[in-house]
Amino acid sequence: MSKKPASEAREMILGLLRTKSCMKQDVYRNTIQAFAQLKDVLQEIATDLDAQVKGHDERLTASFTDKGQTACELRVAGDVIIFHMHTNVFKLDQSHSLWKTSYLEEDDLRGYFGVVNMYNFLSDSFKYNRERDLGYLVARLFLNRDNKFFVQGKRQLGFLYDDLPSNELAPQRLKDVLLSVVLYVLEFDLLAPPYDQVNQVTVSEMNELNANLQLSTGKRLGFRFQTDADDLT
Repeated sequence: MSKKPASEAREMILGLLRTKSCMKQDVYRNTIQAFAQLKDVLQEIATDLDAQVKGHDERLTASFTDKGQTACELRVAGDVIIFHMHTNVFKLDQSHSLWKTSYLEEDDLRGYFGVVNMYNFLSDSFKYNRERDLGYLVARLFLNRDNKFFVQGKRQLGFLYDDLPSNELAPQRLKDVLLSVVLYVLEFDLLAPPYDQVNQVTVSEMNELNANLQLSTGKRLGFRFQTDADDLT
């Protein structure tokens, strides 16, 4: 009798390895391939934008930098967008509305995703080494084993790419997503913090400010999101 539970546990383990573990390897493979594709598309976008804007104003630039297997960045004028591929696979939160779709109800293994995070920083934050400056997660791209994706983000990023069953990750579709992210970032303005929040400063902070421009700066520092206060989807 004691051997039966062990045998059942072994079979369950083998079943999980053959299904869930293999699925996660598939998702990871897809995410690596997608991130390499993302880099190619970002390079294309940077080259195109840079050629167009320099003819209008030499001060405007766009550039792409490959930061390794899991990171890269796109600089557009005064903004930096950092793209980071997470190396783990995540199950979609059980409260997410996608679990109510027939696509996930038919196969819950489709609800596991690789994730690419997209953060917006100010170019000056890196130029002047302002380590206290804030960046914002503007979007996340989720990709499953079927190479289907959706994007989670604010404003247009939260509803333009939310149809998981129909969103096959192809170069043109990925380019549409990335251009939407760039557009959002350029429209996401730097706001001055409330006067009462910055009307006092210590001697130490002033010395740091004079030396390194260390007072924190961020596009929404001291403000709640105003023009994009809708919930993430």
